[in-house]
Amino acid sequence: MLQAIENGAEYFIGIFQTGAGWFTDVVVGIVPLLIVLLTGVNALIAFIGQEKVNKFAALAGRPGWQYTFVRYLALPVVAVVTLTNPMAYTLGTFVPERNKPAFYDAAVSFVHPPLGILPHVNPGELFVWLGIASGIEAAGLDLTPLAVRYLLVGLVVIYLRGLVTQFIVDRMWARRDSAAATA
Repeated sequence: MLQAIENGAEYFIGIFQTGAGWFTDVVVGIVPLLIVLLTGVNALIAFIGQEKVNKFAALAGRPGWQYTFVRYLALPVVAVVTLTNPMAYTLGTFVPERNKPAFYDAAVSFVHPPLGILPHVNPGELFVWLGIASGIEAAGLDLTPLAVRYLLVGLVVIYLRGLVTQFIVDRMWARRDSAAATA
């Protein structure tokens, strides 16, 4: 009986020790990294110039099909490759409000496809690519063609996801605007 109480007490405190360990890992590991990344991004934007960044994002936010490539392809790729996951989404702050959901969808969809070529973009999910890679290598095949194809398909997918999400957002805003006009 006494042993069961001791085991129960150890299990109970173990839950909190695990939580404290996780909290320590976050505070010591991720929080300083994010602070340094935020500082670096702000320094880079200050170096390039806020007005140039705003111009590029404004270019991405212009209406018309010719700007969708910048908005849903170039801007997410630049964001993911330079800022990595999860900082890439912060570049969406420069995109007009109406385009933010589609930009986010495109950017979040691009954090996996470049892993075979650019593993720094999403190191937390590298195990997905490494699992696939180990199977390909076990079959005696070269990883490079797969990594390139994965990247190219990812580019097509993020562009299409951006377009579809923007289509949905436009419909939702139109409904909201018409409901506000009739109210």
